[in-house]
Amino acid sequence: MLTGNEIRKSFLDYFVKQGHTVVRSSSLVPEKDPTLLFTNAGMVQFKNVFLGVERLPYARAASSQKCLRISGKHNDLEAVGRDTYHHTFFEMLGNWSFGDYYKEEAITWAWDLLTREWGLPKERLWATVFQTDGDAEKLWHKVSGLPAERVLRFGEEENFWEMGEVGPCGPCSEIHIDRGSEACDRKKEKGHHCRVNGDCARFIELWNLVFIQYNRGADRELEELPAKHVDTGMGLERISASLQGVLSNYDIDFMRDLIAATEKLAGKKYGADPVADISFRVIADHARAVSFLIADGVAPSNEGRGYVLRRLLRRAARHGRMIDLKEPFLHQVAATVSEIMGGAYPELRGDKERIGKIIRGEEERFGETLEKGLVLLEEAVGKLKRQKKKILSGEVAFRLYDTFGFPLDLTEDILRTEGVGIDQAGFEKLMEEQRSRGREARESEVYIKFGATLVPSQEIQFVGYDRLEAESGVLAIYGQGEGKSEAVEGAEVDLITEATPFYGESGGQVGDRGTIETTRGDRMEVVDTQHPTSQITVHRGRIKRGRIQVGDKVYLRVDPKFRQRTRLNHSATHILHSVLREELGSHVRQAGSLVAPDRLRFDFNHTGAIAGDKLAEIEEKVNERVRLDAEVKIEESSFDEAIRKGALAFFGDKYGDHVRVVKIGDFSTELCGGTHVHRSGEIGIFKLQTEGGVAAGVRRIEAVTGEGALDLVRKYEQKLGEIGALVRASGDETVEKVKKLLQQQKEFEREIERLRGQMGKNRIPDLLAKRQNIDGADVLITQVDGVDAKQLREIADQLKEKMGSGFIFLAGPREDNVTLVSSVSPDLTKRYHAGNIVKEVAPIVGGGGGGRPDFAQAGGKDPSKTDEVLKRVWDIIKKPTIP
Repeated sequence: MLTGNEIRKSFLDYFVKQGHTVVRSSSLVPEKDPTLLFTNAGMVQFKNVFLGVERLPYARAASSQKCLRISGKHNDLEAVGRDTYHHTFFEMLGNWSFGDYYKEEAITWAWDLLTREWGLPKERLWATVFQTDGDAEKLWHKVSGLPAERVLRFGEEENFWEMGEVGPCGPCSEIHIDRGSEACDRKKEKGHHCRVNGDCARFIELWNLVFIQYNRGADRELEELPAKHVDTGMGLERISASLQGVLSNYDIDFMRDLIAATEKLAGKKYGADPVADISFRVIADHARAVSFLIADGVAPSNEGRGYVLRRLLRRAARHGRMIDLKEPFLHQVAATVSEIMGGAYPELRGDKERIGKIIRGEEERFGETLEKGLVLLEEAVGKLKRQKKKILSGEVAFRLYDTFGFPLDLTEDILRTEGVGIDQAGFEKLMEEQRSRGREARESEVYIKFGATLVPSQEIQFVGYDRLEAESGVLAIYGQGEGKSEAVEGAEVDLITEATPFYGESGGQVGDRGTIETTRGDRMEVVDTQHPTSQITVHRGRIKRGRIQVGDKVYLRVDPKFRQRTRLNHSATHILHSVLREELGSHVRQAGSLVAPDRLRFDFNHTGAIAGDKLAEIEEKVNERVRLDAEVKIEESSFDEAIRKGALAFFGDKYGDHVRVVKIGDFSTELCGGTHVHRSGEIGIFKLQTEGGVAAGVRRIEAVTGEGALDLVRKYEQKLGEIGALVRASGDETVEKVKKLLQQQKEFEREIERLRGQMGKNRIPDLLAKRQNIDGADVLITQVDGVDAKQLREIADQLKEKMGSGFIFLAGPREDNVTLVSSVSPDLTKRYHAGNIVKEVAPIVGGGGGGRPDFAQAGGKDPSKTDEVLKRVWDIIKKPTIP
């Protein structure tokens, strides 16, 4: 029996013999198509080839592609676990022709591999074609010898393949296998007949051969492509089940390994309980999906891809509860994913620790609210049953989502077993109200800051990409909560002009500073520039001389030094981004940034601290690219054209039909509206300052460039010189001198500690002389001066050793605090409870503490009350009843 890994290799080896180039799987996050949430088919990375805008050095390709189908047209989430052949994550084996071979070769090789190489019985195979594709139908009869009744025609729903709402598409031909009547999962349904595309488990699709000849436009019209292509896809899991002779995809070798990992954790057996089996399958599927998503740079969040990841993690966590896995567990199953699939996908093993860390963190966070949410849902369902109703209110579903973090599909999944639905309209109404409140809050913020009178009907023209000075007219002035016709000297105002060279804060880049002057000589100092909406640029500052009125002609000047230093940092941020993706992996994606004149800050998706030597490599590589003095080209184009040319864009970011593309040499191309240098050499030097974590799965780098980097180096030199002067050393000698001094300090500290210990021992006889006998027990209650908490504990231990049996209470006052320690021999703990006594007296000195019956410690802030504490302890000891 071939294993899954062997089947993958056998497929690729077969097509290598047919002249194909094996291509590595692309990321689950489409790099060339930000309109697509996830890679859902093998052809995604070849989309531009099919559109005729990209050429490859080969015309035939084969691969095993990571795929995720959980959104849009291709969404298998609801079926996962409930049947035995659907997955969210799966591997698609595929072969492609880019304007080379077409239908005959595709059909011939598919039939040959399935029947001759892999030995599937011909009598169990069926073929389907598009309803008007007579050519494919004839080829099936010719190549396979299949009778007419086993080559079937179907319409667009079954046999016309499209990647998404728009893009390459075409008629397809599918190969199905008859797995026998025992495989049917609808036997008990009256009137059901097993057939191809009959929606039961007896006949399942093995391989889809797509003949791509069209492009579907945004208007839904079909356009002929420049050349005809072949795109085939076969799920590794399904073909493995057929070749391994099992009816369930979850019974193939590598899926059973994942289920076995869950069995071990849960202490339960798969196959013993049909309901529990659903959870086993969901966990196995989702463990693969989340592992690959995280390996490809997706981090849990509340939007976009991150929310899909979070939904999967939380769905798996809930199914874990159903098989009594109440502690975080999925990270352990994910470790098995890395072990069994890391050979074919090395990124899993390379990121094993990071993957586990993110999963566990998310499990722990959701675990805090899962139980409470389940209780709320159970109460709501119980109420519905008592009322004999079948629809959960949108209000409850929304509360589960908003308060307890239950994605709607998780609530639906739980309710499905109860036969209960959700008031979708009510839920969406509350969601829209929440979104509306958010929009209103944002609009209100703009209104409060800039006022309704400041929103011009025309768009403010930005002219500052290629110049720092411009003439314009004043459109509006705002200050002290209202619109004004003029502003006088000393007034702090927001001012809007018809056009401006000032860059308003946007995309992480801070707003420009500078001056605005009238022809009369009136002057405003601009301390910040904001860009609250796509149409408005607001200059914020103070009138330094004269007055400025609405309608005035003004001269706007951007501070050139402020702009130049900001430009250096912005271009350096782009270079840093490209280097991080090369050095750490393509999962690195911008998660936030600040571009200011004095520094840059770059947040990105990555888990775990970056080692010092790796940071040094990153810094050096950035500087290498700075020294290349590469040209910075900036052009405007359509969004689609920019993406086809390789510009980096991100799903969820909003881009217009026309975008600005910033290309630095041949190593960085991004969509960006900010200001940049003309050549990378202008940056001068890049100096990395800090690297650290700011959120789960998000790291932050801070750095300086140009003059800022030179200032930092000078600062370091100055500090080094000051240290050298203090230790009477210079240059390279400073470090060695500091090392020697630190070593001497450690030796002195050890000697001081030894002497203190000796002093403590020398005190023991005098302290023992103060003990008294109370009701037959030795009692020592006293003050010990000049010791810290550690020394006081050590003295108490030495006294206890010398006394053998007894009660000890010591108070160690210092300048601004006091330590209390009590120690009781085991034979007296029923009479004197150290913890209770310390707990009672500690508040007297403004502190708190407690401990065990035989030992306790507390600290206080008021050493002046030490005598009062000691007196209170004597009172407690002398009482007939001890606390």
